[in-house]
Amino acid sequence: MKTRYQLLSVLLVFCSLRVDLLTEACSCALSHPQDAYCHSDIVIRAKVVGKKLLKDGPFGTMRYTVKQMKATLCKMYKGFNKVQHVQHIYTDASESLCGVKFDLNKYQYLITGRVYEGKVYTGLCNFNERWERLSLAQKKGINHRYQLGCNCRIKPCHSLPCFVTSKNECLWTDMLSHFGYPGYQSRHYACIHQKEGYCSWYRGMTSRDKTTINTTDP
Repeated sequence: MKTRYQLLSVLLVFCSLRVDLLTEACSCALSHPQDAYCHSDIVIRAKVVGKKLLKDGPFGTMRYTVKQMKATLCKMYKGFNKVQHVQHIYTDASESLCGVKFDLNKYQYLITGRVYEGKVYTGLCNFNERWERLSLAQKKGINHRYQLGCNCRIKPCHSLPCFVTSKNECLWTDMLSHFGYPGYQSRHYACIHQKEGYCSWYRGMTSRDKTTINTTDP
């Protein structure tokens, strides 16, 4: 009887620990897409076509398969110096541990992440989004603009007053808007290093608005 109580006690402790792990939410700091691009080892546009749960760790790792049938199905924007070919994307199987879920054979995704021992890892704290949901400015940023501003610093402003403290900073004020995140600066601006030696928000040249924004708060 004593042995039975001991076993029950061990099971209760184990279950309580497991519940604590499951209920522990993933917490990520907000970041501008440009920061996500600049701080990532790899940035690709891919269509996910398969998945497999690998039994490693307490909750396992989900391995997503990227099928590279055509150039449009998987395009690499950053990471050529890390890997030459991307076939699998790895993430935690549990969302509470910041694991990300991709739909199979439906959408093309922008996927950012890190490379470790030749494998590509991503999670909820990385910038992963369906390609058609990105704004035109974000797509242009991924293609070339964000790279031009990787030496700049995007400074978040959570409450007023906010100021830039160096010439390589752009003040990011989306968090002050009642529209929430992602805001206007996240969707339409890049922080670019200008030839004059300072960084400023840049919206780009379009048929409707052929202006360059040279202010810290567009």
